[in-house]
Amino acid sequence: MHTPQRHDSAHKHVSGTADYIDDLIEPAGTLHVSLGLATIAHGEILSMDLDSVRAVPGVVGVLTAADIPGARDISPSHKNDEPVFAVDLVAFHGQPLFAVVATTRDIARRAARLAKVSYRERPPILDVAAARAAGGALVTPGLTLERGDAETALAQAPRRLAGSMAIGGQEHFYLESHIALAIPGEDRDMTVYSSAQHPDEVQRMVARVLGVPAHAVNVIIRRMGGGFGGKESQSNLFACVAAIASRAFGRAVKLRPDRDDDMTMTGKRHDFVVDYQVGFDDEGRIEGVDAVFAARCGHSADLSRGVTDRTLTHADNAYFFPAVRLRSLPLRTNTVSNTAFRGYGGPQGMLACERWIAEIAYALGKDPLEIRKANFYGETDRNVTPYHQTIGDNILARLVGELEASADYSRRRAEILAHNRGSAIRKRGIALTPVKFGISFTMLALNQAGALIHVYRDGSVQLNHGGTEMGQGLHTKIAQVVAQTLQIDIAQVKVMATATDKVPNASSTAASSGSDLNGMAAAHAAEQIRDRLIEFVVGKYGVERQAVRFEANAVLVGDLRIGWPELAEQAYLARIPLSASGFYSTPGIHWNRDAGRGNPYLYYTYGASCSEVTVDTLTGEYSVDRVDILHDVGRSLNPAIDIGQIEGGFVQGMGWLTTEELWWDGKGRLRTHAPSTYKIPVASDIPKIFNVKLADWSVNRATTIGRSKAVGEPPFMLALSVFEALGMAAASVADYRIAPRMDAPATPERVLMTIERLKREAGATPASP
Repeated sequence: MHTPQRHDSAHKHVSGTADYIDDLIEPAGTLHVSLGLATIAHGEILSMDLDSVRAVPGVVGVLTAADIPGARDISPSHKNDEPVFAVDLVAFHGQPLFAVVATTRDIARRAARLAKVSYRERPPILDVAAARAAGGALVTPGLTLERGDAETALAQAPRRLAGSMAIGGQEHFYLESHIALAIPGEDRDMTVYSSAQHPDEVQRMVARVLGVPAHAVNVIIRRMGGGFGGKESQSNLFACVAAIASRAFGRAVKLRPDRDDDMTMTGKRHDFVVDYQVGFDDEGRIEGVDAVFAARCGHSADLSRGVTDRTLTHADNAYFFPAVRLRSLPLRTNTVSNTAFRGYGGPQGMLACERWIAEIAYALGKDPLEIRKANFYGETDRNVTPYHQTIGDNILARLVGELEASADYSRRRAEILAHNRGSAIRKRGIALTPVKFGISFTMLALNQAGALIHVYRDGSVQLNHGGTEMGQGLHTKIAQVVAQTLQIDIAQVKVMATATDKVPNASSTAASSGSDLNGMAAAHAAEQIRDRLIEFVVGKYGVERQAVRFEANAVLVGDLRIGWPELAEQAYLARIPLSASGFYSTPGIHWNRDAGRGNPYLYYTYGASCSEVTVDTLTGEYSVDRVDILHDVGRSLNPAIDIGQIEGGFVQGMGWLTTEELWWDGKGRLRTHAPSTYKIPVASDIPKIFNVKLADWSVNRATTIGRSKAVGEPPFMLALSVFEALGMAAASVADYRIAPRMDAPATPERVLMTIERLKREAGATPASP
């Protein structure tokens, strides 16, 4: 551990030899499925004529809800609001109505378009404003976090501001689309290869729709081509339909949607409208906050409860609010059900919070970094969150201070201010923003993990754990843990495909918990085997336990050195069990949602980023010129992988806040459903200067694997500095007298409109003396 090991599949990724599900050799007679999708956003299904579909040569059959042998609902929140196929009512454009099963994928896709469906349309509810106007129906009860008396604090604050901010969603855009391959077995068994982050849930849902016990379903996942939360619950549909078809026709069945269909029918990051009031003093210290976070959740609950809860628990970001009230409104709309996405709602809460900080700075004519530092959580006081958890591991002051110095923030900001005074067209901006992110699932039961390790007679080791690999390097890190525990080369450890018949009841690989949970479970299993081997050596050689010492690929017994393969063989001959199951559950966390109180997070991870941008005020186009990042991962398990995660997370976050815009038309049809209309960052968008450094002095105060910290989600929020820097560049056209109040994403069009609005407002606002 703690060394920069290569990702176990990196060479396969770059050479194209990594096997994904679509690369697997198909069993003889494999059939292919295409889904028939609703063409309206809301309405009744009056009739569905599928005769033309069935008549196409090569079509084996068509499946509807009537053909499902078990339950017809696959809601991950168990609310019975997510049917496999719509029956009477369409809830969103692109909702599956039926499945075509054919001998080829092309035949199935073409046949699906021949269905004749008649509807009685109803007016769709498409966004937050429409949902509120229609009465504000919720997909799940909202949450309230409250500490102190926010109403009184606001009334007594020397200064107040109020406003509203729209925060856009985001498409996951995993490189590998959803896919499932189902293979029937005897006794109603089913094996499913699924591109999924939560194999246990896929197993349960497939068993549910087939009407069989979970033990009859084995879900296997070697790797995903990206997930980002989009394959946490959304994979259920594709696995279940493939399994239903496989059971119906007794043959292997593969379902891989077209990219356009994948984007149309799967959930996104939740978009929000945030209404807020903030009270503060003349120094910029916040005294009270009252905010409502209204989310477009879509037609069903999916994971919206947890997502919107985490939005509230991160709406403080790095700042102490003496009095606060935060409320969520998870609104039902006639759009695809939004779902988990990297950060799980936290980024939206943190973006709103940084908006409040920036507005205070502009109101007082101060550097926003000065306001940020004035409101930071304290280390011994001012350290209680809105959900009443006391922060005991705060390193913000040191981390931000180091980045401020290493990025030369003060000098560069002064130089940028001077540049903007002399440049009429090209304006620049700079911002330094912090990140504080809580680590653990807020659903207590998910904070557990299992592992299974086998040592073979030649000393090679097979490792099974419940986490899934989606490019983030989890398998490499867990292999490092086992290699460290047994003191063998990492090449001796082979990580197997994640499979529900090896490690049951595994939690989703999400919430940045993959290494924390599975690393501890794997260490527990490896320690059991190591302890058995020590006891064996003590008995065989008649020595004290302290005389036995593991070193690189060997065990020392006094002066005797036994090679690892030899030790494995000796233990086998002595009938010592060389297989062990490990388990871990996160200690010390608790959460009372009804009260909005608890200690939901084991620890916090911290980071800071400083971004510099240049904006063309005639077009709104911009470039990100330089980014400096200092990020806390505790004692890094693998610095190379962690830095890669920080770089990738930042760029993905930058995409969310800049170029990635989802757009539905008035009929509820997603129009940005392909790379031609939905713009993720490309190579040329990478900052010209991109400095990333780990806070290598940080050690996790919580007892985690190797005292490391999670790295999957927190770097995403580092991109907030880009958004704030764009705001500064825009505000320069009004001499920084007016807060930019820009909604997200800051597309070039939105930046330009913000600049033009600020010019108009500045013309109507007297200049300060």
